[in-house]
Amino acid sequence: MKSNKKPGNTRVQKYSNDYHKRNHILAWIISIVAVLAVGALAYFGYVYFKTKNAFDQTYDSKTKVSIKKGEFNGKKKFAVLLMGTDTGALNRTEKRGRTDTIILAIVNPQKKRYSLISIPRDTMAQMVNPSSSSSSSSSDSSSNKLTVEKINAAYSIGGAKMAMATVSKLINVPVKYYVVINMGGIMKMISYVGGINIRPKLSFEYSGYVFKKDQLTHMGGAGALAYSRMRYDDPQGDYGRQARQRQVIVALIKKAISVGSLTNLDSILTSFSGNVKTNLTFSALQLIALNYRACAKIVKSDYLHGVGVYIDGASYQVPPTYELQRISDYCRSELGLAKETSSNNETYQNKKNIKNGFKFNSTKTQDYTIYDDYTEEGDN
Repeated sequence: MKSNKKPGNTRVQKYSNDYHKRNHILAWIISIVAVLAVGALAYFGYVYFKTKNAFDQTYDSKTKVSIKKGEFNGKKKFAVLLMGTDTGALNRTEKRGRTDTIILAIVNPQKKRYSLISIPRDTMAQMVNPSSSSSSSSSDSSSNKLTVEKINAAYSIGGAKMAMATVSKLINVPVKYYVVINMGGIMKMISYVGGINIRPKLSFEYSGYVFKKDQLTHMGGAGALAYSRMRYDDPQGDYGRQARQRQVIVALIKKAISVGSLTNLDSILTSFSGNVKTNLTFSALQLIALNYRACAKIVKSDYLHGVGVYIDGASYQVPPTYELQRISDYCRSELGLAKETSSNNETYQNKKNIKNGFKFNSTKTQDYTIYDDYTEEGDN
């Protein structure tokens, strides 16, 4: 019997079956990929909105500043005042404490670096009220009254506005952005990410915790807080403590963004939103993270050097005028600003004290006098 099949029909049918089979497998793979993609998008969308919500809660509308278009385009330089408060841990319950850590961070995209300029907490400084000025005709003379304190008091007295204005006046640089972190809240965040690993910069014991230099140490929240708080047994004093605080914060950031920490995302973000305040919007922070990544590779660290003195029996750090000028010159240069001669309450007080016998090169701790006849035009 002759077959009715034409030559090649079997081959065509086989090809057709293979083709449909491959299409079926391809469609199945695409379907799985699509489902996974949608799931991933949904997850990252969840992460995005949770993160945005957490950051939105950190935003301080009272210190809102106008951010011009292109301000964080990756080409413009900018500065942010970083502060760490001492509330909420180790039995400290002040509503708005003094700032243990004060660092001016300057981002310079042209040099692909950022600078961290530390200002010791005990630095003598005029408390500057940003809502008043010496040229004001207001009849309220108390708003212009000279008030000199340790610089870490500015935040507790007048909040972020006074802290920014005080630092700005001290080193003669514009400061309009800030981030403040409650160091007590750091303890909770470190616990939520499962602790951090740090190689201590020196050996010491503090608050029941023992730390050994260069020995990789796993620290929980309380241990890390103790490590970052010790001051008097550090040969570098407050400068050493600030270095350890930066070390803890960097280690926490690295751990917080790791994949393993995402399981505690809700707890981390909740703790973050309750312990950080800033006048940088979420969109501004996104632009900074996106456009200034190249600047994160190089960091320059410096600090405002001071001389230990007694003012009315209390211990202070007083920066010599040449040191104020050095820091001002560097910061203004990094921001692309012309250098200016430092002229403020601190340079005025230095001049008056030197005239009355104070010596900045003395090896002894001297008394330092605050002269209340300072005016904006007084330091000529």
